[in-house]
Order: sequence, then C-alpha cells, then structure tokens
Amino acid sequence: MLRARDELSGVMLPQAGAPPVEWRISEGYVGYEEAVAAMEARVAAIAAGEAAECVWLLEHPPLYTAGTSANDADLVDPGRFPVFRSGRGGQFTYHGPGQRVAYVMLDLSRRTQDLRAFVAALEAWLIATLDSFNVRGERREDRVGVWVRRPEKGPAAEDKIAAIGIRVRRWVTFHGISLNVEPDLSHFSGIVPCGVREHGVTSLVDLGIPVTMPEIDATLRARFEDIFGPTVSVPA
Repeated sequence: MLRARDELSGVMLPQAGAPPVEWRISEGYVGYEEAVAAMEARVAAIAAGEAAECVWLLEHPPLYTAGTSANDADLVDPGRFPVFRSGRGGQFTYHGPGQRVAYVMLDLSRRTQDLRAFVAALEAWLIATLDSFNVRGERREDRVGVWVRRPEKGPAAEDKIAAIGIRVRRWVTFHGISLNVEPDLSHFSGIVPCGVREHGVTSLVDLGIPVTMPEIDATLRARFEDIFGPTVSVPA
C-alpha cells in the first residue's frame, strides 16, 4: 500500500547542503518536442553534476502523447490533434491550454532511490495542492494519478483531475505531472485517457473552483517545498 503523505513528507527531501530546486515557469505555449529536448539536455546535465535539479511549469498547445504502455486502440480520433510517442511511462494522455504541466527533474541519488516512493510523493504533492482549494483528491491502488469522487453522477462515479507519467535515467527523473485547471474537457474524448474507460476527467473549474494559473503555481510551489525541499525562482 502506498504510504500516506505525512510518512512521505521527508522521504524525498534532498541531502543536507544540496542547492535548492530551480523553479521555472514558461509563458505562452511550449511545443512538446521542444520541451522533451530541453528535458533531455537538463537531465544529462543533472546526472553529470553540471546543473541543479529543476521543476519546469508550462502549458502545451493541444496534443496527445502516448506513453510506453499505450494501446493504439485507445487513440479514438487520431487526426484530431498531433500525437507524440513519449518515453514516459503510462498510456495516452492529453495536454493543452488550461492544464498546468510540471516537468520534474530531480536526482533521486541525492534523495531516495525508490521509484514507488517518488510516484507516491508526486501524488501527495497533487493531493495537498488540491486540498488547498478544498478539493479532496484521492489515490487509487490500481490507477496512477489523482481522482475526485463525483457523487452527483452516481454512487461510484469519480473523475481524474491529475495525471502522472515519469521516466528515470541514471536516477534522474523527468516528465512529471499534469493538473487540469481549466482545459477544454471535450479534447479528452479523442483518446481513452490513461486507458481507463470506466471513469471520466474533470478540472478545478469544472468542479466549481474559479482559480487562476498563477494561484495554482503558487500553491504547487508551496506544497512541493513541503515534500521535496526548497526552491529558487529562475527565468524560463
């Protein structure tokens, strides 16, 4: 069973004396291939001890990505948006305007070399962020990501509000999380998101939480520091 947030809060802290994690926020839309190339370069530099760890917040134009476990049958509308094959774990997902993507480049050799704990810490980060807006996010043993119950839709109804997909090279992580703030939820209909057919997707605005991206960014940063340690702002 995944550990609770209070048990995880110190697990991913860096070694004593480590520099703060660089916190970058890009304005406008960043192309997917451009983002992956930048991550690849940064991960190599972190692994070589030539760069600090980094969290990069951005928005993509509308697109679909296919993780290493993607089933082509889950691409329902292949001509709708560009489709990118990704080296991250997971299946098909959507990225687009109104969704905050955070690419997390951390050196687990300076923290805890435990991928299960890292994924659980990402979930805890998202759950704590949602809790700041009075939204109860939950993890599921059989589904990665963060979910919210929708009793108004039925007794067992729940929707996904945040996705997680990571890759690790030389114990340095990349790719990361996506949180639905105010995306066009109809864009998810071109895929079976993360291969889950039984449940839908939602966003903070869909749940009646009128929140801005800067408010989300500030909260993500505060809750990240609770679990992963200090950050420092750098230009994107």
